[in-house]
Amino acid sequence: MRFDRAALARAVAREGRVARVVVTAAEGSAPREAGAAMLVWHGGQEGTIGGGALEWEAAARARRCLDAGRDAARRVPLGPGLGQCCGGAVRLLWEVYDAARLAEVPEAGLYARPLPGADGGAAPVAPGVAGGWIAEAVAPAGRPLWIWGAGHVGRALVGVLAALPGRAITWADTGPERFPEAVPEGVETVPAADLPRLAAHAPEAAEHLILTYSHDIDLALCDALLRRGFAGCGLIGSATKRARFRSRLRAMGHAEEAVARIRCPIGDPTLGKHPQAIAVGVAAEMLRAEAAE
Repeated sequence: MRFDRAALARAVAREGRVARVVVTAAEGSAPREAGAAMLVWHGGQEGTIGGGALEWEAAARARRCLDAGRDAARRVPLGPGLGQCCGGAVRLLWEVYDAARLAEVPEAGLYARPLPGADGGAAPVAPGVAGGWIAEAVAPAGRPLWIWGAGHVGRALVGVLAALPGRAITWADTGPERFPEAVPEGVETVPAADLPRLAAHAPEAAEHLILTYSHDIDLALCDALLRRGFAGCGLIGSATKRARFRSRLRAMGHAEEAVARIRCPIGDPTLGKHPQAIAVGVAAEMLRAEAAE
């Protein structure tokens, strides 16, 4: 069970007070697993605990908790209670957070607190629910992911990847006019006339996706990132572009094994070349790699 403190902090800063809804246990067939969470405020919500009637009822109760300023917990049967076909049940926790309560959540480590109405007991030392307590591992800020280029594919990638947890996205292009007016929350946009020069300041632990409007800029970014170091790097293109870039990067002095770390093409070519299809393929590629770690 993981606690996304960064997402909660952004919501509290924007809304002032937010309810966090957590699935603390799933019994039988249920839409989401224990640890799934969403944030709810008057006028909106983000995240999901499974959708449908369960989520609608949970969000409605979350807003009642916001009005009352109280936490709550209950077991929700999905079949007879909500008419869902899952047939199982979930246990839900509603917690109300403002800036003062957010300050009680550690930046890292284990966040343990008693469930509403629980009687004492020893706090758990590992993530889970036991003895009237819930404990969650506070998620780190996220893996740094730099996306180079705000064209059609860049916009599709940001739209898909920003919705997935566990990433801190930096989105770079050559000028502010390159970005859309609406940027997903939590994504940092960086306009820079000289993108390869900016690449020298990226964290060495970052992953990169290169898809600018210019092959020359793409090549210069590959060169700069090979000199800087990276956790992973993907380049949009074809087998022909890959072969041409590898030849030119070797001529720039990069070793074959280093150049081979740049993946090209990215995503799943069988899905087609539509920007959203590329984005879906890249997201699946990343999720498979993380699941294998």
